[in-house]
Amino acid sequence: MTLFAEHWNSEAFAMSLLAAAVFGLLGIALLALGFKVFEWITPKLDVEQELAKGNIAVGILVGAVVLGTSLIVVRAIGG
Repeated sequence: MTLFAEHWNSEAFAMSLLAAAVFGLLGIALLALGFKVFEWITPKLDVEQELAKGNIAVGILVGAVVLGTSLIVVRAIGG
């Protein structure tokens, strides 16, 4: 076991950046898919129209759906 980190390697840094970008895009895509599933499950709820009317409850619900979906995506991607 080493006490200090390994020496900086530009190739490993580039791979880490690429992995972060790929997993970031994958996470955003899965979050958008989760929101579309929520809209599909609730066909009578027009989120955009309710938010335009100032319905705070719908805003809280959408926030909860996004947070819940993001927690699931983080656990699915991160392990």
